[in-house]
Amino acid sequence: MTVKTILQLNTIFLSMIMEAIPFVLLGVLISGFIQIFLTEKWIARMMPKNRFLASLFGCGIGILFPACECGIVPITRRLLKKGVPLNAGVGFMLTGPIINPIVLFSTYIAFGNDWKMVGIRAGMAIAVALAVSIIVGFLFPVLPLRQSVAEQQAAAALAVSDIQSMTVDPPKPSLKHQLMDVLSHSVEEFFSVGKYLVLGAFIAACMQTFIPTSTLLHLGSNPLTASLIMIGLAFTMSLCSEADAFIASSFRSTFSTGALSAFLVYGPMIDIKNTIMLLASFKGKFVVVLIALVTLFTLAGSLVVGRLFG
Repeated sequence: MTVKTILQLNTIFLSMIMEAIPFVLLGVLISGFIQIFLTEKWIARMMPKNRFLASLFGCGIGILFPACECGIVPITRRLLKKGVPLNAGVGFMLTGPIINPIVLFSTYIAFGNDWKMVGIRAGMAIAVALAVSIIVGFLFPVLPLRQSVAEQQAAAALAVSDIQSMTVDPPKPSLKHQLMDVLSHSVEEFFSVGKYLVLGAFIAACMQTFIPTSTLLHLGSNPLTASLIMIGLAFTMSLCSEADAFIASSFRSTFSTGALSAFLVYGPMIDIKNTIMLLASFKGKFVVVLIALVTLFTLAGSLVVGRLFG
């Protein structure tokens, strides 16, 4: 390994970390607010009872959360623990990094102030997420969340406090105390997911350094292989969703609109960084099924887009 290779690896790794950290911080802060201020009763009233409508609601609510794929995992995990159905949570997790205003605007700018690619990206993301979330909801009737020993102990302590609260009406904490709890939960969440972000970024940087992009690009000779190549690039490059549109636009002379849509949709849903974070939060079987479904529906969607838009 030459010095030049080490420097390249180091540059890519640090750029990924610096790019992702602000959004991880935003994600864990939102997660902390959800933990302290969002009650299970409020979520139950807000969430549609119909499975399809709940999935659709989850896919649409992401427009209100400016989080990338790094920050969306802790938010989703917290929402699921608060009682959000799995299908709605998965819909939110998959679409949130794509349909939020920051990402859509960056896509608009990257493709030369063209709304067509923005519409294709948002529409395909919602379609893929909706299909995946409904299927996952049927396949996993029980939440597939991992629980650490500390979380199990906290849950047991909470159960005891709930029993005690039946006889004693606890005083409502002050706003200052609640905000301190938000920060406490955010710090705990940050160190919980941060180590997986670092590991994922390092693996992605290694793959970018040692697997030349040119060896993948020449394989995209037909719509099917082109979409598969762009899905592979999206997973390998592990770009932040706020910046990936600028990379995608550089491939316009090489790949069709269908293949570009695969890159723009798949990367924010599944890449190396958030796969590591998903494995830390969810059981392995669920993550494998989720990745397989996202890959299948993204590939199918890109082929449809390719037929419709060239």
